[in-house]
Amino acid sequence: PRGEPLSFRAFQAACPAGCEYGYGGGLRDLREREFPRLRGITYLDHAGSALFPESLLKAFTDDLRNNVYGNPHSQNLSSKLTYDTIEHVRYRILQHFHTTAEDYTIIFTSGCTAALKLVAEAFPWISGGTKQPSSRFCYLTDSHTSVVGMRGITASMNVLSVPIKPKEILLSEKNRSPAEEQNCTTPHLFSYPAQSNFSGTKYPLSWIQDIKSGKLCPIKIPGKWFVLLDAASYVSSSPLDLGVHQADFIPISFYKIFGFPTGLGALLVNNRIAPLLRKTYFGGGTAAAYLAGEDFYFPRKSIAERFEDGTVSFLDIIALKHGFDVLEKLTGGMEKIKQHTFALAHYTYTVLSTLKYANGAPVVRIYSDTDFSNPDLQGPIINFNVLDENGEVIGFSQVDKMASLYNIHVRTGCFCNTGACQMHLGISNEDIQKNLQAGHVCGDDIDLVDGRPTGSVRISFGYMSSFEDAQTFLKFIIATRLSKADTEIPFQASVTKLTTESVPDDHPSFNNADKLPPIPHILDRELGNNSSATKTTVNWQPPEPVAESIRAAVSETAVPTFRRGGKPITVANIYLYPIKSCSAFEVTEWPVGNQGLLYDRNWMVVNQNGVCITQKQEPRLCLVNPSIDLKKNVMVIQAEGMDPISVSLEENTGKEAVICESKVCSHRVKTYDCGDRLARWFSLFLGHPCRLIRQSSDVKKRSHQKNTKGLESATNISLSLVNEAQYLLINVASIVQLKEHVSARLEEPLEIEELIRRFRANIVISAPESFEEEEWAEISIGALRFQVVGPCSRCQIICIDQQSAERNKEFLQSLSAARGRKTNFGIYLMNQPLRSSFPDILSVGSQVLPVLKENTEIQPPTSSEEKCSG
Repeated sequence: PRGEPLSFRAFQAACPAGCEYGYGGGLRDLREREFPRLRGITYLDHAGSALFPESLLKAFTDDLRNNVYGNPHSQNLSSKLTYDTIEHVRYRILQHFHTTAEDYTIIFTSGCTAALKLVAEAFPWISGGTKQPSSRFCYLTDSHTSVVGMRGITASMNVLSVPIKPKEILLSEKNRSPAEEQNCTTPHLFSYPAQSNFSGTKYPLSWIQDIKSGKLCPIKIPGKWFVLLDAASYVSSSPLDLGVHQADFIPISFYKIFGFPTGLGALLVNNRIAPLLRKTYFGGGTAAAYLAGEDFYFPRKSIAERFEDGTVSFLDIIALKHGFDVLEKLTGGMEKIKQHTFALAHYTYTVLSTLKYANGAPVVRIYSDTDFSNPDLQGPIINFNVLDENGEVIGFSQVDKMASLYNIHVRTGCFCNTGACQMHLGISNEDIQKNLQAGHVCGDDIDLVDGRPTGSVRISFGYMSSFEDAQTFLKFIIATRLSKADTEIPFQASVTKLTTESVPDDHPSFNNADKLPPIPHILDRELGNNSSATKTTVNWQPPEPVAESIRAAVSETAVPTFRRGGKPITVANIYLYPIKSCSAFEVTEWPVGNQGLLYDRNWMVVNQNGVCITQKQEPRLCLVNPSIDLKKNVMVIQAEGMDPISVSLEENTGKEAVICESKVCSHRVKTYDCGDRLARWFSLFLGHPCRLIRQSSDVKKRSHQKNTKGLESATNISLSLVNEAQYLLINVASIVQLKEHVSARLEEPLEIEELIRRFRANIVISAPESFEEEEWAEISIGALRFQVVGPCSRCQIICIDQQSAERNKEFLQSLSAARGRKTNFGIYLMNQPLRSSFPDILSVGSQVLPVLKENTEIQPPTSSEEKCSG
């Protein structure tokens, strides 16, 4: 049976010999005591960051409360305490790596990246063009961006950089220099990762001595080789013995080991190379003596003090002692962590690699250099892509969206390791450049270009990971890939065939309407609605003769000549969302401003740090019902169990209105706080501290603009607090077709109104054909003209019932299955307002006049990061 391999008994049976899971059986208690914040969350990005235990924070804060730590560069008692504690921490770090101050020096940095940059700047390179043979910087192609980036510094020093593929290093014995060349002292540097942050492959630590001794030579060149061991990924779950494997430079980041503090790393420097390091800049605390009026500087004797410019992050360094102590106390040490995490990775890999569709096709493609049988060769990282029944890759952003429904936290993309990504996914150098031209950059969610993956999915286990984490992840893959509904043939847009024959008048013909190709994913906009939305009519229209003349003028240029007869398309509903991610306010007609519907997303709720809160984090926002009374010039906010509260539509332009900057996804916006009265109301209703802020109108145009290609004005379009565009449009006919699919999957009837509310559109139209809106380039509604700027890629907010705030992950899964693994639904619009002295009005019942695209592919908006919705 399908569930049997997921039992704990099966996990225990699969546990490799010599690997003990759970630190003697106390893992469940450890999780409850140290990580209560993980309840309901499956965190599988330990390679991105470890998570700190609560006892670490307690020990650290108790220390700070009980001691006075001053600047270590002073001589008073509190400063002496700080200096001595920092020196003790240095010894503690050396002890952790099984070495002593006789062999290694600890130089504190802001992280592993800063440590790598320091090596590139301080290594005793010999530039090309001199009489002596020049230095070389060689690095394994399976290296982090921060390693590869060192070549920017070496290039400025006229030092050649040479990338080495993993398989080439094994052949490098052929590169050994002849005896007469072995007296050459030109220093070369070879860098490689102890563990690949992409695949978890562990490269042999024996390479360190083999390269330093000359047994292995990355390239054939006379000189002396030094080794930089990038240990950032490795030391998070494995013991490193520098007494045995004496690399010259070892950069690390401490948050990778125990989660806190962040922004602190170290470079461990072998004392044999330390005196050769060169330094140009000198900061506070590094000089034994210097003159301000003359070029005289004498460095401190201590290598650490010489290279630690300015005051070190001394309180964070003190936290490290507690980090090492707590980690040892909870787990028993790195060897036990290595066994525990590998047991989980081995089991997950084994089950994942055996999952098959009914036709025998594999469910995933795993990118690995090992078979996960040996913890000395493989770390607790699994990198993969999910496949469909035909072997086609399902984009990583789609997998990430589905995982978020199950509260599973994974990492996607190329993981700052382009070399490994290219090697495992078969991406050529030309592909990388073409993908860039297609708009794909590192870190975005464009997961497929021409049907080929641009990245993958990575899960990784850490010291507090549990069998339940692995089990939840595997159940998620099985539930979303092997359920009956997911293997059904997805329905497509009904307007997909190019036809040249004549058709009856009641079946419109569309030119150039081929099947939509794969569309890169974009940011989700407002997704959801509320049953208590009230319908409002606004009597605010231009004189009818003027309006008619404008409509006629627009219609004359906008009516598509190829749309012959057929039922007219009309506006069925209009919604605005005054407060971002809160309930909809339905109207029958409404003024249109230069940012969209008047007052649409003018306000938003933020947490105590000023970060936008949406229904993703707080589903109960959909129960907050704002309504606007233009005559009284107020917005009234209501919610069950709360007294109504009103907000003036007049902007607060007084001195007390402090303008501050906020972020809406990748956009920067100017806002001001709406005061303590509203903050108390929202905090009471939501149960945690939050505030209401409003976009400041005097800087709207400068602060939140979007350059939309093709608009007549060719100027930046101003946005409110939306994610992507001024308007979102959906089609009732598309909703009806989707409803049939979702209802069948849920095995229960659905109301059209409920589905409409979930998709949180501004404009709902009634068109004869489902998904015909995806073929449009622009539309006119009355006197208003809109350009289509892309499809709306949906996220988990459509899973939230806007009446109850309850989640049901089936909705996003159904949409993905129904639309052929994509989650596009609805189109984004930008308005090109007419220059007139009276306001434009959008009205229910108005006719919609579309113009078809010349090219049927809808290009998404320029921002492709799905960071927030609402």
